[in-house]
Amino acid sequence: MSDRLDDLERRIDELRAGVRKAMRHRDPATARTLRAELRSAERAWDALVSGEQPEVKAEPPRLVTVREQVHQGLRLLGAAAQPRLIVAVSDAFFGGTIRSAQLTSLRRDEERSFRSSPHGRPYYLCAALTDRLSAARGLLTLSTWPLERRVVGPLSPRVDFLTCAIAVAEHGEEHGAGDGRAARLLVRMARNIPGATDGTFGPPVPGQVAAAARAELRVHAERDTRDRAELAERATAQLGDTARLFGAATLMTIKKENAK
Repeated sequence: MSDRLDDLERRIDELRAGVRKAMRHRDPATARTLRAELRSAERAWDALVSGEQPEVKAEPPRLVTVREQVHQGLRLLGAAAQPRLIVAVSDAFFGGTIRSAQLTSLRRDEERSFRSSPHGRPYYLCAALTDRLSAARGLLTLSTWPLERRVVGPLSPRVDFLTCAIAVAEHGEEHGAGDGRAARLLVRMARNIPGATDGTFGPPVPGQVAAAARAELRVHAERDTRDRAELAERATAQLGDTARLFGAATLMTIKKENAK
């Protein structure tokens, strides 16, 4: 028992220190996760000290934060995506609990965290960059992706949509979704891809959707790759670390900051 108490007390101390650090760095998402773990550890300590012997249960799944769910969705999609698509993918494949409204301030929180502690996290949820090297409105990417995948040229929205459709089709074919949410998501995406369906009212075949998306992707890929490479080269030459992740300040951004 004493060994278990010692372990719990060390864990409680670590979690308390982690909460304080997260609050100093203005990282509320991490702070909430650590506080939830801290409460669980403290309940376990109380039960052990009081001599209670609760029935043995499987350890509950760790709380998955909004940030982690968005990261999970973006990793599956593999391309810049809008919040509603990320939410749909999280719901269809991972039992996600996030809503689009929760993503509104997420990128700003990530930027504040990066500014207070640069490169302090394994990844950041960041903005796609436009041809002006400013943040593309409503498009999220991952900092771990190469810059060429985080910039968007004239053809990039279509290319990224097709890339996401292929990912959804392949993941759905491999893993499926028992309640049909993945199939419904694929139906919505297939409607916007020529040749993805056979014209019937039945559900689309994932392999057919992926093949149709790849066929159109081949039409746009060379030009889009060239455009993105040029944008990435400009971003590397002109932007610092923060702006490469979250976009260069625009005149409108500066006006908003000055008005605060």
